[in-house]
Amino acid sequence: MIKCLCINDNNKPIQIPNEKWLEKGREYTLLFSMTVLPQKQLAFQVNEIDLDDSCSPYTWFLANRFAFREEDLQRLIEFIQDCNQITFSVNELVKEININEIV
Repeated sequence: MIKCLCINDNNKPIQIPNEKWLEKGREYTLLFSMTVLPQKQLAFQVNEIDLDDSCSPYTWFLANRFAFREEDLQRLIEFIQDCNQITFSVNELVKEININEIV
């Protein structure tokens, strides 16, 4: 698990409730990363906050809101690369699921 520290909790979108927003100085754990559009910027999902449908269209926190320890940088690079290699669609997942009819 890669820990990060929130360094920027400014400019909270009004769609996101206060309890689902970052807190400057608080530590978070990365779950996933990706480049988000239209900003074309690196962004993260964190374990401690679930940006659900009530926060729509926001589902990610931009990476510039976080700081990382120097000793975690290599792991962070590998984490980002691993997340970028995940290429699947819902249709592909459905094909892999064994569906049995319940009688």
